[in-house]
This record gives sequence, C-alpha cells and structure tokens, in this order.
Amino acid sequence: MSRVANLHWADERIRSQRIAPRTASALPRAREISLELIGTRAEVRRRGGIIPSWVIFGMIILAALGLCVTVTVRTHAQKQAASSAYLKLQQDVEMLRRGNKALQTDLHRLQTDPKAIESAARSQLNMARANEIIVPVE
Repeated sequence: MSRVANLHWADERIRSQRIAPRTASALPRAREISLELIGTRAEVRRRGGIIPSWVIFGMIILAALGLCVTVTVRTHAQKQAASSAYLKLQQDVEMLRRGNKALQTDLHRLQTDPKAIESAARSQLNMARANEIIVPVE
C-alpha cells in the first residue's frame, strides 16, 4: 500500500507543475476593455471622435510657440547681461590706459627733467642737498 500511495503522490506532483490550459473565463482581452471604455467605431463617429485632430494640432503649435518664446526671452536676458559686462570691462580698460599713460609721462619726466628728479628725491626719499640744514618742526 505504501507503494501505491507514493505513485499517486508522484502523479499529483507532476500534474501540479504543468501549465494550466487557458480557458474562456480568463481575463478580458484588451479589445474588449477598449470597447467598453471608448465604444465601437460607429459610436465614436456618432459622438464626433474623441478629440478632433485640429485640437491636437493646435496644442502642438501652442507648445512650439511657447518654447520659442521662452528661448527668445532667456537669450535676450543673457545678451543684456553680457552687453553690460562688456561695457564695464571697456570702462575698466580705458581707466587703466589713462593710468598707464600718466605713469609713462611721469617716468619720462623723471628720466629727463632734473627739477622733477630733485622734487621726487626730496618728497619720497627725504633727501637734502649737501649745503642744506634740515630743521624738524613739530
């Protein structure tokens, strides 16, 4: 008897591992679901369609227009910022050129004019001539 029970157990085990055949009472198909939600083609035509094609086209055109306007506004703002930065740099360069020109004239004057050399030595280096007497005043 134990041998008969073992065979029965083995047969049940093999039968349970097989894929069950598909029956008609399985899940509804996608076509059936769409017919329930949307309806037949005749019903859709009678209602005038789900969304008219011109509405979809208009939405696409509006989205493209919005994208173009956004890009244009952002580009214009970046151009304005770059333009103001460029003007500021031009002003800084011009100020530095004027300062360099003034330094070049001072250098040329200090190299050629003896009176300018003497006044620079007296003011910056606290120098005096050999025959001068310096009296500090407090």
